[in-house]
Order: sequence, then C-alpha cells, then structure tokens
Amino acid sequence: MMLAPGAPPLVLASSSATRATLLRAAGLPFEARAAAVDEASLKESAQAEQMPPAEAAVMLADAKAQRIARRLLAEQPEALVIGADSLVVCEGRWFDKPEGLAGARAQLQALRGRTHELISAVVCWRHGSRIWHHAAVCHLSMREFSDEFLDAYLAEEGDAITHSVGAYRLEGLGMHLFRKVEGEHAAILGLPMLPLLDFLRQHGAVLR
Repeated sequence: MMLAPGAPPLVLASSSATRATLLRAAGLPFEARAAAVDEASLKESAQAEQMPPAEAAVMLADAKAQRIARRLLAEQPEALVIGADSLVVCEGRWFDKPEGLAGARAQLQALRGRTHELISAVVCWRHGSRIWHHAAVCHLSMREFSDEFLDAYLAEEGDAITHSVGAYRLEGLGMHLFRKVEGEHAAILGLPMLPLLDFLRQHGAVLR
C-alpha cells in the first residue's frame, strides 16, 4: 500500500469499474460509493450557458464528489472524496454515453476519420469543501475504419461500450479504432492518475 501514515480514508464517488481498477493498480485502498447525479441535465445546462467543455467536466466531477462528501461529513469527516467525469467533444459537438448499439454505431461513424478531445476531470473534497481539481485534455484521432470493421467491433464489444463516453474502451478492442492518441493513458480511461497522485503526495496522503 502506498498510503502515508495517518492518511485520510479515500472514497471514490463513482461506480466505474475502470476508475476503481486504476486506483487499485496504484496501490491505493479506497471505498467506492456511487453518486446519484443527473448528468444529462447538468450537461444540458452547461451547453445552454456555453460553458467551456473542460469547465463542464469539472462541474460534473464536482457534483459527484460533493454529493458523497456531504453525505460522509458526519460519519467520516476526515475522508478525502474523489470525483471524476469525462467528456468527448468533436468539432463543437458534445457526445454522451450512447443509447444502445445503434447509438454507438452512429457515434463512431460521426467520430470516424476525425480528431476529438477527451476531457477527464478529477475533483477532491474534504471537510465539506472542494480542495483541488484538475482537467486533463487528451486528443484522439480515429482512423478511417471500414463498415466491416465497425460491424465486427460492435458485435464483439456489445453493450459494454454503451457505458463509455465515446463508445470505446481504449484498454480493449477500442485501440483498433485509432491512428494516434495524445495524452495520459489513465486520463483517457477516465481518471488522470499522475496529477491526482501528485496532489495526494502534497496533501500527505501518499508516500513521497
């Protein structure tokens, strides 16, 4: 375990298996608590206000962390709550998790042959306040894959990709979709680990 002596308990405000895997791989023990947040409404409001995508991603991550942090304030006031969220933006269009495989197909067709931004935000709350946030912007360029490949990809991945913004999982068959990827791998998976670990070291939560 990489936690420093006397480190606060870590709580992940998410039910994401991928984000949990990233924290475990870094040797960080934590408790996961899902945060019930109306992401669709928050995104709709952000777009109506013409909020920059990176700011919107932080807002969404913050809403999740805040929900759990306030719930834990009485029982675990020392807990450090981590919230995260990701947005995919291509040529001004924001993409959500696709609705079914038909939605995934349409989304991948729209991204095919183009470069898009994947913005992953992470927020930390403690003692009822937000104490840190970070937004990582990654650039991913999809190749001009064939319809035959797309059919095979969707059949193989199935409903799993409907849980991913962008309709791909770079840790699996999704790597076949791309010709170029720029950015921290963990951030592309949904949690910018390098900035988060640096913050935790400065905060005395992780061994220096």
